[in-house]
Amino acid sequence: MEYVYAALMLHSSGKGVSEEGIRTVLDAAGITADEVRIKALVSALEGVDIDKVLSQASAMPVAVAAAPAAAGGAALAPAAAEEVEEETKEEAEESGMEGLGALFG
Repeated sequence: MEYVYAALMLHSSGKGVSEEGIRTVLDAAGITADEVRIKALVSALEGVDIDKVLSQASAMPVAVAAAPAAAGGAALAPAAAEEVEEETKEEAEESGMEGLGALFG
């Protein structure tokens, strides 16, 4: 993540996103730079209009954050309900056994 932040800092300061620039930012932050990650990031950002991507990203956080929550919540709800139901059954069985133990000592 720090590599992306370094690229964003370079971009916001009006400097080109380059391997040397990212390396310099990371070194200034006290982070040991991984050359492979730097090269991969710079390669991935070639031809990308960062301003356009940032403007689109600022319009989407609510939708992006809501989608996984809704999908995850819907996917997890049946599993959570089953888990609660199983725990309730187990508790009922345990309490039933305790009652029988009290009867037959």
